[in-house]
Amino acid sequence: MVSLHYPPILSGSHELRLAKVKRSLPRRLRTIAVVVLCAVLVLGLSLLGFWQLDRARQKQAMLSAVELVLQQRRPVALAQVLDRNARDDFAWAEVSGHFVAPLIFLDNQQHQGRAGLRLYAPLAQPGEQTRLLVDLGWLPWPDGRVLPHVQLPVAPVVLAGLLAPPPSVGVRMGAAAAIGRTPVLLTRLDPDELSAQGDVHYATRVLRLDPAQTLGYARDLNVLANTLPPERHRGYAVQWFALAAALSSLLLWHRSRTQKS
Repeated sequence: MVSLHYPPILSGSHELRLAKVKRSLPRRLRTIAVVVLCAVLVLGLSLLGFWQLDRARQKQAMLSAVELVLQQRRPVALAQVLDRNARDDFAWAEVSGHFVAPLIFLDNQQHQGRAGLRLYAPLAQPGEQTRLLVDLGWLPWPDGRVLPHVQLPVAPVVLAGLLAPPPSVGVRMGAAAAIGRTPVLLTRLDPDELSAQGDVHYATRVLRLDPAQTLGYARDLNVLANTLPPERHRGYAVQWFALAAALSSLLLWHRSRTQKS
């Protein structure tokens, strides 16, 4: 008769190993959670850096396009001036016409570090249904925050300047303000919104009046006056990438310590 021999069950050592497994499981889960969180943060910071670089590239391209236009100052045809499909293009224009109502004051505009208003006046050209908004420059808010009294020529005028997109609308809050015959104060200038209010259509670009002309108020042809220049975007990109690199280094250090322990 063959007798079977079974190894003794060491209940004490088995329970000890089970206890170690139970203690190490939450630690591993925490380590995995930390690694995943850090990886997501590194990815997010890197994406922010690349977004800033892309914004710098876009604005540098904008500045280069404007510089070329200002060097050549070659006027485009009136059909191109009033082209409603040319939204983000820059061009030089020479136009004639007369100013019509309403005058438009755009709030929250900066000039040399001061906040104030920017004045836009619609210019009507003979035989054209589309009107061109002319940027006549920056004015400070008068005392009492009453809209300034502005007197524009009644006779036809000949103007020259830079065709450019209107100031960025940003976050749209509230409905578009209604306009009529009287001066109006707006917090955003959107030619499409203005065109949708009646039979009058507005060109999608505005004419930024040449500072050499005597008409108008304080102005220049700086297309990035109320926004960040390319070098600031590049600086922010460096900061985001540095944060991503620092977090990656911290993650590698934590992993090396975990492996040693």
